[in-house]
Amino acid sequence: MEKELIKYHRCAEVDIDLVFSAFSKGFSDYIIKIEMPKETFIKNFFGPEGNSLEHSFMATYDGEPIGVILGGIKHYEGIKTMRCGALAVSPDFRGEGVSKRLFELHKEEALKHNCKQLFLEVIVGNDRAINFYKRLGYEKIYNLSVFSLSDPSQLPEAKILENVDFKKTSFIDYEKAAVNWDYHINWQNDVDYIRLAENYHFYGAYVKNAIVGCLCVSGTGRISFLMVDKDHRGYGIGIALLNQAKADFDLKNMTTSFPNNNKLEGFLKRLGFKRNNLAQYEMYYIL
Repeated sequence: MEKELIKYHRCAEVDIDLVFSAFSKGFSDYIIKIEMPKETFIKNFFGPEGNSLEHSFMATYDGEPIGVILGGIKHYEGIKTMRCGALAVSPDFRGEGVSKRLFELHKEEALKHNCKQLFLEVIVGNDRAINFYKRLGYEKIYNLSVFSLSDPSQLPEAKILENVDFKKTSFIDYEKAAVNWDYHINWQNDVDYIRLAENYHFYGAYVKNAIVGCLCVSGTGRISFLMVDKDHRGYGIGIALLNQAKADFDLKNMTTSFPNNNKLEGFLKRLGFKRNNLAQYEMYYIL
């Protein structure tokens, strides 16, 4: 291999077809099979996922795409953050320093825009990637677990709560409620992600017009947010919110993912949710 033929490019300065080709080649042997048309790749990775072509870089060898790192910037939990939305190199070009150089460009871009941290998710069991990120200086901070309920019809009925009003609400009211609960929310459940995503619906539980419980759920049963004010827990509000969504969309299953939230985990397990084998680490690099 002639290393002088490896060139690096800002993704905004090349054809999107090259970016997609680099992504597809890099994930061709991934631990989870990833197959998607170019239109879906563009819609998801440069939509709700928050990546930007301007903040992303790719590598070519003699003009052919061989690797890519996707990047996106936002204020995440109050800190200006550069997230790595994907880092992938074609199997034939691994071990040649391509991943390291793509990371260096990613880090330089973050510093250029005054970011204070880098952030990424990696699947548990992908030891090659985990060890690579550790060598770069990333630290594992959160464990991101996935839970599912295969038969929502088995959800218990909630108690009759005469002083609580349950109703669908707007994204604006949902956003106001979600930011009031101070605990870590993973990137794909953050309000910025939901703002750009499709097919999400919002429910609120109100006491005297004040929201005391909130649910964000997709029409296919993906739960992105479920929280009840601590002074109103134990009265069936969370169960009632889930039952309302189940009835409205005739849900055949429910899934959710969240990091290090023992109380929510215990609540879901009592309702019959099971932990999936799939899990991720959230890793940070302080700049």
